[in-house]
Amino acid sequence: MPLTIAPNPQVLKNVPLFSSFSDQQLSTLASWIQHRSYPRGSAILRNGEETDALFIILSGRVKVLIQDENGHEVILTMMGGGEFVGEMGLLDGLPSSATVETLEPCEMLRLPRTAFMSCLENNGEVAMLVLLNLVKRLRDADRKIESLALIDVYGRVARLIIDMAEEVDGSWVVPRAPAKQEIARMIGASREMVSRVVKDLQEKNLIRTEKRKIFVIDRQSMAKRGSAH
Repeated sequence: MPLTIAPNPQVLKNVPLFSSFSDQQLSTLASWIQHRSYPRGSAILRNGEETDALFIILSGRVKVLIQDENGHEVILTMMGGGEFVGEMGLLDGLPSSATVETLEPCEMLRLPRTAFMSCLENNGEVAMLVLLNLVKRLRDADRKIESLALIDVYGRVARLIIDMAEEVDGSWVVPRAPAKQEIARMIGASREMVSRVVKDLQEKNLIRTEKRKIFVIDRQSMAKRGSAH
């Protein structure tokens, strides 16, 4: 069982979803929320099971995945601090459509369904943030479908790296790059093929790897290679 404690209302101020709340609202919200710690490899949500709460990631990373009957998994996305999961099941009342599993130790806030629905009804900014998050996930799903249908494995790897890269001190870098096996599960390819593509991108001086980081040297060429056009 995850370690559960009551959160300090001040912790909630740093959560984007609650940034518009007053101190009084945060204090009320804190009485509903549970602060939970999960070790690596914990299942936060399971495909096919009822969703009874919204989970907000304070620290650590999770992967969202689906599995077939033989246990083969496809990683739909990875998420980190400030992001949240479980809102779709709370809104439509249907079982979770995917499994959410921790990639590393995580600190999370658990907001029960009743409190979540109250937040939506009484706070327009929260409702808008949830709506924008759903739209973003729909767009991401569209890009993933396009990638699988129209782009070869080489292009899928290039697009994924570009999508994950962040600008840091004038350079584009993937600060915590997934393992090659995880990349393979994200783009629907084999680990061996991903390794060959990454090696080729390095040899062409398009990227540079350093421990778990990937530095994008030629962003324009990478973006062109990851395009469906």
